Amino acid sequence: MGSGRRQGPGSVVWLLMGLATLVVGVAMALEVRGALDREREFRAAPVCASVPVKASGCRWEQEFTVRKAGLNRGRRNGSPEAELLLPSGKPWDVTFPQTDPVVSELEPGEKVVGLIWHGQVVEVQDADGRRQQTSHGPVGRPEDRLGGALACFAFGLPALVGGAWPLFARGDRRHAKAAVVVRWHGVCMAVAALFTLWAQAANGWPFWAVPAIWGPLALLGLASMTAFVIAALRGDMDDEAPPAPEPDPAAAASGHS
Repeated sequence: MGSGRRQGPGSVVWLLMGLATLVVGVAMALEVRGALDREREFRAAPVCASVPVKASGCRWEQEFTVRKAGLNRGRRNGSPEAELLLPSGKPWDVTFPQTDPVVSELEPGEKVVGLIWHGQVVEVQDADGRRQQTSHGPVGRPEDRLGGALACFAFGLPALVGGAWPLFARGDRRHAKAAVVVRWHGVCMAVAALFTLWAQAANGWPFWAVPAIWGPLALLGLASMTAFVIAALRGDMDDEAPPAPEPDPAAAASGHS
């Protein structure tokens, strides 16, 4: 029972970490769903019959003149940006997630065409026909959010189970070892999710590569976790006590004499 009491604080920490990680994972999953819904809405949006007076769900193109553009390299949290002027002289400030291929080539006085949707410039096209999404661009797969959600779920669920398990089986060493197995397999599966996300980003693989690669790795992790949990519950992972030394008959006889 003393061993069970020592397990308590550590189990509670794992339980809380699991709950917090699952909350973050759910938030990331909702962001992924929202991004995909926004992209579908954008692709289905019709072209405006006329220039809308208010922000509208239809798409329309507007010619702008570049007043200034800055890459903001070296500035902390500085995104590439440009100030575009309407024919009326009204300025529009636009930011970009990256510098290429358009914003890095923009020069003051240059004419560009902005694609406007819901009152925001979501894409800019230069005179050479190159296009670049702005920070409000709706097209793009949120691979980082998907990978983060997978990592959070892969860690959060085992941490939650592995943290709660010893609290309901205090004093049982086999159950405590099974809980440890569950926790650390969750850590390994979360690392596998992050590695998959890194590989996808480094190689430019499509969005579906993240679940396609991580899925088999997660199944292997679950199979390994199940095997080790069964072994722990059976006692195959118990520490065997060293055999007691046999008494020496000669030493015993001399002691009696």
